[in-house]
Amino acid sequence: MRRSSKHEADFAAALNEIAQQGHEALVVGNDGFLNGERDRLVALTRTNKIPAAFANREFVEVGGLMSYGPSLIEAYRQVGAYAGRILNGEKPADLPVESPLEMELAFNAQAAKSLGLEVPPTLLAAASEVVR
Repeated sequence: MRRSSKHEADFAAALNEIAQQGHEALVVGNDGFLNGERDRLVALTRTNKIPAAFANREFVEVGGLMSYGPSLIEAYRQVGAYAGRILNGEKPADLPVESPLEMELAFNAQAAKSLGLEVPPTLLAAASEVVR
């Protein structure tokens, strides 16, 4: 479905307002709408020179500065294991609630450079992935 130009203008206007208000950074949580607007959101943060941290590494892969959040690959494995247990006869109500087992920290070196930021070597060493 194609979004209206008004929707696109509103989205850009919100990011521009954040930049004009002098905010020094942006933290973007895991949200279905924002995940769907990943490319546009990253482009707007870069255009407005706003360092942004995202909830998953897919944002870093398209040019976002950094992400920290659960590994989606590991989360999919957990879902598969849950489904297997249910298909083998366990009742869903009897299964425990589980949190993500693995977290990922990712940086985009080119994005950091374009923002004039130097990521400390200790953070780069701790990262699950550094996109160059």
